[in-house]
Amino acid sequence: MRSALTFGLLATLGPRRLRAAGPRASIVLWFEELAQLTADLRAGRIADIRFQGGLEALYRRVDLQDLIGFVALDELGRTMQAPPRGAATRDLDLRAALPDGARFDARIFTCARGRAIVPHGHDNMCSGFVVLRGRWRGRHYDRVESRGDHHVIRPTIDRELGPGELTTISDHRDNVHWFEAGSDDAWIFNVHVGGYDPASRRAPGRLYLDPDGERLAGGLIRAARMTPRACHDKYG
Repeated sequence: MRSALTFGLLATLGPRRLRAAGPRASIVLWFEELAQLTADLRAGRIADIRFQGGLEALYRRVDLQDLIGFVALDELGRTMQAPPRGAATRDLDLRAALPDGARFDARIFTCARGRAIVPHGHDNMCSGFVVLRGRWRGRHYDRVESRGDHHVIRPTIDRELGPGELTTISDHRDNVHWFEAGSDDAWIFNVHVGGYDPASRRAPGRLYLDPDGERLAGGLIRAARMTPRACHDKYG
């Protein structure tokens, strides 16, 4: 039955996606597992931190070259230009490769060397990132407290990331993230699940903030809220 399902999914991809995916069914099955994981999150069968662990496990298992081929990264590289500041992004339409009712979004990011996906957090969102190409410096923070004009954050991750390396976020772990490209031809694949908590009234948009803030006791930082433009001017 699983083989029949795989064939059915491959048959719906269309010529362009079939050329990208090649004869391998493993990447389609990988996306099927991802769809099930996100369904479990949305249904409340798993908590967001457990979802992070599941997504990290999936990212570690994915054949990176299969994923690169499936999203047609070489073709994207010819059509996406990294901007002078910040990141270029492209949403991916994966509906043809997913079971009916799968509800998550996928996106590609690219930056020029020294440019960044600027520091920001989210409400009511789980997300994960895996490096496809190039080198990045990835920084994450726990959002400990939110006030009217600032957030209190705690540094959690600060490391160099190369192809196949990954990070994830939720409302409850490593929520604020910031990626600076350390090389040319730097690309990140992202999956995000917005609005996973139906009891939350908070929208899953970006919360821009300044991690270069007042240092507080216990390694905490008072990070002022920023406008998108101010954040890109300083960190993009």
